[in-house]
Amino acid sequence: MDELVIRDADVVDGSGGPSYRADVVVDGGRIVSIVQEAAASGCQRPKARRELDAEGLTLSPGFIDMHAHSDLALLRDPDHSAKAAQGVTLEVLGQDGLSYAPVDERTLAEVRRTITGWNGHGDDIEFDWRSVGEYLDRLDHGFDGEGIAVNAAYLIPQGTVRMLAVGWEDRDATPQELDRMRQLVAEGMEQGAVGMSSGLTYTPGMYAKDAELTELCRVVASHGGYYCPHHRSYGAGALEAYAEMVELTREAGCPLHLAHATMNFGVNEGRAPELLALLDEALAAGADLTLDTYPYTPGSTTLVAMLPSWASEGGPEAILKRLTDTDTAERIRHHMEVVGSDGCQGVPIEWDTIEISGVADPALGDLVGRTVQESAQASGETPWSTARSLLLADRLGTTILQHVGHEENVRAIMRHRAHTGGSDGLLQGTKPHPRAYGTFPQYLGRYVRELGVLSLEECVAHLTSRPAARLRLPDRGLVREGYRADLVLFDAETVAAGATFEAPRTLPTGIPYVLVDGRFVMEDGRRTDVLAGRAVRSAPRH
Repeated sequence: MDELVIRDADVVDGSGGPSYRADVVVDGGRIVSIVQEAAASGCQRPKARRELDAEGLTLSPGFIDMHAHSDLALLRDPDHSAKAAQGVTLEVLGQDGLSYAPVDERTLAEVRRTITGWNGHGDDIEFDWRSVGEYLDRLDHGFDGEGIAVNAAYLIPQGTVRMLAVGWEDRDATPQELDRMRQLVAEGMEQGAVGMSSGLTYTPGMYAKDAELTELCRVVASHGGYYCPHHRSYGAGALEAYAEMVELTREAGCPLHLAHATMNFGVNEGRAPELLALLDEALAAGADLTLDTYPYTPGSTTLVAMLPSWASEGGPEAILKRLTDTDTAERIRHHMEVVGSDGCQGVPIEWDTIEISGVADPALGDLVGRTVQESAQASGETPWSTARSLLLADRLGTTILQHVGHEENVRAIMRHRAHTGGSDGLLQGTKPHPRAYGTFPQYLGRYVRELGVLSLEECVAHLTSRPAARLRLPDRGLVREGYRADLVLFDAETVAAGATFEAPRTLPTGIPYVLVDGRFVMEDGRRTDVLAGRAVRSAPRH
């Protein structure tokens, strides 16, 4: 007898087509049969060891978070309700060109310090891997060999690769260094990565010119992967930066997935239609192109990322040394406040938009929840003095919210046919961005039910089958017989993000059941002890 039958569910199958009522039977981690209109058909209904009455609930494929920063969280926290409770059954890690594989002893120490604000120090993690394949194996084993909370795929981080082969210098790679980077990317793809990411406003990845990136993308394409750039600007020059990535991947013959494809800052208010026209033109010309966004206006990153790139050359210790030197610190301030730092997307920084969301040193916790401008006024300092002191005291570990988005741009971009959902959620800090805990119910509750920006069927397709197609996963992203039973049951009338900017770690409502590989990771709205998640490796290229 089969393991489970989900009775009388309203199935939104991920295809974008109309919903239907059905009994869905699960066995061995897969969907084995779907009986539409079972209650009304008069035929014998399927039976199983367990029956779940889904009356009033919508059944959909599990949601795929196309831009996640759970690289260490999945190994730190077996519960991982931040994502499991949202209905996320697969996360794509290794984002923004910086993560923990491939590394050697030197680069592991450097990357741990560089992205402390994203993932914490990692002092509670045993870094017993060095290659991409070893990291994916570690995810497979998870906790005591049982696995992890949800599934995870991995992008090779181009900045980490450059760190390994070139270091932190702002210069072109030598032919030998470029060969080494090609080799590292090829090895990572062969070991199961789904593509390569870049953080082209983060050092040292941003020091790579287009010719270097094109060569690496050719390797990615030859292994069936895609390129996922955090491109060179989301502010001044944003459209040019998007066009640069489109042209680069066209030259390389590589599929393109644009990370957190926003149009932010005052210079881009109302300009989403220009971006979408650029993308439509590329698609019409044959580009293989997708993008992801989160359904919020503020962004989130680290405070040190706001610095000009020249101030970050050489790595964390070199940054701290420059900040300590009075004359150099003044040059940094001038670039940030007057010229427009490339770290701040080419726009002069507005300190009243920079809210401290987390600190590495708990002694600095009283700054969390206030903007740099507010803290400076309270202490009688200039905003730059406050920011500089914080960077030094917190050893560059500070995270921020950046309130620079535009609602009309957010809505326009999420309607696009190439759009998918990605949280870009940082799980660190006292007051993280609520997108880490709320992205997927925010789409379903606010933008589908309340605002009608997307239909329910269309939105589910954005969150399931479209990302599965980008990842080349032949048996995920749809409710289909033979597909993996990564499934979500939610109440379309009540589903909502609980997370707010005031209480960002609040779990959502209206998502009582989540299955990974046919096993309940959420049941009756509570996290079970099931660890059914594994590393999802790229499909072999034939």
